[in-house]
Amino acid sequence: MLRFNENNEIITEETYRAILVGLQRKEDISYSMEELAGLSEAAGAEVLGKVIQVLERPNTATMIGKGKVEEVAKLAANMEADVVIFNDELTGMQLRNLEDAIGVRVIDRTILILDIFAARADSKEGKLQVELAQLKYRMPRLTGFGKSLSRQGGGIGTRGPGEKKLETDRRHIERRMEDIKDELSELRKTRTVQRARREKNGVPVVALVGYTNSGKSALMNRLLSITDKEEKSVTEKNMLFATLDAQSRSVKVDSSHQFILVDTVGFVSKLPHSLIEAFKATLEEVLYADLLLHVVDSAYEEHSFHIDVTDKVLAEIGAAAKDKIMVYNKIDLVPELTTMANSDSQVFVSAKTGSNIELLIELIKERIFSDVKVSLLIPYTRGDISSYLCEKAQVKSMEYVEKGTLFEVEISQEDYQRLSEYEVI
Repeated sequence: MLRFNENNEIITEETYRAILVGLQRKEDISYSMEELAGLSEAAGAEVLGKVIQVLERPNTATMIGKGKVEEVAKLAANMEADVVIFNDELTGMQLRNLEDAIGVRVIDRTILILDIFAARADSKEGKLQVELAQLKYRMPRLTGFGKSLSRQGGGIGTRGPGEKKLETDRRHIERRMEDIKDELSELRKTRTVQRARREKNGVPVVALVGYTNSGKSALMNRLLSITDKEEKSVTEKNMLFATLDAQSRSVKVDSSHQFILVDTVGFVSKLPHSLIEAFKATLEEVLYADLLLHVVDSAYEEHSFHIDVTDKVLAEIGAAAKDKIMVYNKIDLVPELTTMANSDSQVFVSAKTGSNIELLIELIKERIFSDVKVSLLIPYTRGDISSYLCEKAQVKSMEYVEKGTLFEVEISQEDYQRLSEYEVI
């Protein structure tokens, strides 16, 4: 596990031993706890055990009951745990009380996710966005971090802003937050200019969205391989939040069609609101996309839950009504899905094997390109038009007749308006 000094420089790699704690009220939290274990492992922690308490309402002082706190403390001591991770967000007072009672570092799901994001952010913008989210989270909890703020060491929950940046002087933190917002604003202006250039050139944008580890990056690489751009591939790993920073690549599907494909950060249940707020600038690419590909891990039994979480986040950022194709990925792991009926709104694919990828590309083309299928008779005296069609259009057939060259083609609306005088009805 990575440790950082006060300047956010890597010190060494260690493994931390964690105990997970969840509070169950009405709904079953077995999946949520399973996901918490996955997040913990993604952060480099070894999960020693899980503790779940059923309560009607959380304890205001310690989230869980007094007896359960004592049980967790004994378990942590006996198993030599380094950290206790709660599935629910804790208040500053709860953090302080739990650390005092258990005797080891205590963090919650939000800190854990922020910690993973801090470790995975590569771009300047990504690092700034994570730091802003961390500061927003810690601002009202400064008194609750207690010993954590005085430590210079590393560990889960200490990445990102160094201790000097997290002093109890609130005005200092507020100034840092304003500085970050200013820097992000400048980066946003640059992205706006780039977006305007794309729109001017008429290049549509397709954005990949979905739950973390659903296979968005793998799908992006599969689409890139079709255009012989493997050298432009993005990182893909079988883990939560393997990639964080949004990636954009140009995909040229044929001589007359190309689009920008954007791979966005994956979603997860209980995604910290502060993180959604901080990443709105990046997620803005989703808002301006011409089409969304909602990638779903169809091999996961409860994938409907993943769909619901993704839809909620899309609604929160204002993208719920965007044109969308449901892409059910990983059918190579679920053989019965290979016989499922595809439609213009959903397709069952395997990014790993390439199954139905060509069909997906055809669906994308139908959605984002307003092509017109037409017959054009181009006079022999207009060889320039014939050359243009051969180079830029989708030529289905071409026949030399008495009065010229007869083309059966798919062309853009713009070209159709320009060449409509040559149309053969």
